[in-house]
Amino acid sequence: MDDRPVWFAPKRFGLGSGLPVSWQGWLVSATYIAVIVGASIAFGHRPILLVATVVPASILFLIVSARTTRGGWRWRWRDE
Repeated sequence: MDDRPVWFAPKRFGLGSGLPVSWQGWLVSATYIAVIVGASIAFGHRPILLVATVVPASILFLIVSARTTRGGWRWRWRDE
């Protein structure tokens, strides 16, 4: 039995996460968007700082969403 939390639904087609299914998933998604928008505004004219902020935030978001997707990340083809 898998004891991991479920914050995101799996995608119907392909690999990855779909929409959030819990408030924690929505909070993580909103925080990620806020970080990206904030970094774009703050570091819009400094591309190195922008990349240095966006890349780690994106990696962290992908790790969290992969670990908290119902059934994990795997290739999906329709409803199985």
